[in-house]
Amino acid sequence: MARPQPLVAGNWKMNGMLADLAEIEAVRDAVDAGGGGGAEVLICPPATLIVAAAKLVQGSRLKIGGQTCRSEISGAHTGDVSAAMLKDAGATYVILGHSERRASYGETNAAVRARAISALDLGMSAIICVGETKAEREAGRATSIVGRQLLGSVPAHPDPSRLVIAYEPVWAIGTGLTPTNADVAAMHRFIRGEIERLVPAGGSDVRLLYGGSVRPRNAAELMAIADVDGGLIGGASLDVDDFMAIAGVYREDVKAAASA
Repeated sequence: MARPQPLVAGNWKMNGMLADLAEIEAVRDAVDAGGGGGAEVLICPPATLIVAAAKLVQGSRLKIGGQTCRSEISGAHTGDVSAAMLKDAGATYVILGHSERRASYGETNAAVRARAISALDLGMSAIICVGETKAEREAGRATSIVGRQLLGSVPAHPDPSRLVIAYEPVWAIGTGLTPTNADVAAMHRFIRGEIERLVPAGGSDVRLLYGGSVRPRNAAELMAIADVDGGLIGGASLDVDDFMAIAGVYREDVKAAASA
């Protein structure tokens, strides 16, 4: 069975000033020169940079996304951004339910689902994040936690080509720790089964990303795992060389060298 096109997405989090648009220009040029191989490449900068970033990538293969949104289109929600605003600014993707937002802002599965519906209804692509804490994994509850997040966060009858699931074990984000390849494979196999059940028409086409301390040194082995269709990259996406080294695992010459 043919796999969906890989996606390598950079989550800049609360990092980036106007001067850092030069980094996006550099990634754009590298992507358009074939640096991402067969992968789709995305950068999600802070909301303050989306308009300028989207202008920089017009006509490019590089895509721009947002880091969160409200489910409402507009209203009395001081400081928030709607999916409609993100789209108007030039974003084509939005990250939803990242563990940092679930923890810091109490975002529930229901809230994530409502936001995903809003983004998908507008023709955007939604990256829904799931993942367990260290305590939950040590208690043997990793799959039950992730399964519950999927059940509550994934909208009914989504367009599978615009739904992305990112598995990020909370304890691996920004810590330098990663699960074993066997653990990643097992979780992605579990997620694929759940998604095929939740999205019976096209669940095999939903892209599953791995995130959590992905670096150039471990990217190739992580991205080669079955049902890992790319990565959601945090800190390494802030460095052009590191980010393109990760995206570069999908270049044919790199894949050939790795398998030689």
